[in-house]
Amino acid sequence: MSGGEALTGTLYLVGTPIGNLEDITFRAVRILKEADIIACEDTRQTRKLLDRYGISTPAVSYHEHNEAERSRELIAKLLGGASVALVSDAGMPLVSDPGYTLVRAAIEHGVRVEAVPGPSALLTALAASGLPTDSFHFGGFLPAKSGQRLKALEALKDEPATLIFYEAPHRILDTLDAIEQAFGPRPVVVARELTKLHEEFLRGTASEIRATLAARTSVKGEITLLIGKGATAVADQTPLGVAVESFVGQGLSRMDAIKAVAHRRGMSKREVYKEIEKLKG
Repeated sequence: MSGGEALTGTLYLVGTPIGNLEDITFRAVRILKEADIIACEDTRQTRKLLDRYGISTPAVSYHEHNEAERSRELIAKLLGGASVALVSDAGMPLVSDPGYTLVRAAIEHGVRVEAVPGPSALLTALAASGLPTDSFHFGGFLPAKSGQRLKALEALKDEPATLIFYEAPHRILDTLDAIEQAFGPRPVVVARELTKLHEEFLRGTASEIRATLAARTSVKGEITLLIGKGATAVADQTPLGVAVESFVGQGLSRMDAIKAVAHRRGMSKREVYKEIEKLKG
């Protein structure tokens, strides 16, 4: 550039594996090797990945407790021409992880920001869930307090999309209770330890999955939680038989579909069943 202007560096947002260290792109490895510095949530966690691929780039911590201060330091380096690669412990940076402050500051200072795509737990879980994928709502982590958690779920009851959340293993049983209370027998999927040795998908209603997990001595691992689509207001005006078939198409058994329709229409299961049988007759 002319006039003695300094050429700023680039901020790379690099997707990293969510479990299996083989799930990283050639481009991501190259960027991590070529960057001047790597900013990561936990340098010890990221070091496992860097050692696996022979990456010796210096790493510094960047987490929720030092985000403001570290962002100023990294912006100064970027403005001085250095390239910075931002990674989270797993998956794409900024998705329920720190990084927003740095990205906003970089954009405001005219620094180039590039996303280097990689694995994402929410998309991995959605693809293999068996739930509708045409539209989805990602809600990050649900509130830790029970009352706020139930309120957040009830606010999404009529959302015409598959709902996706991250949840901590020590809260999953309480959260499944809240889902049962808010949604009734809607199809639910708990995806645990994605891409790792003990990967698991549990499918069923919230109460069924809760019973399975409650029978274990403990629940461990990272969890992605999915809830099937809600029926829309238009669906409430459709014939009962069609409404039941809609829930069956979302993965519920016929009996659970009848329960779901009864719950939404304010009817008893017996009433819904009799009406369907009458229509058949």
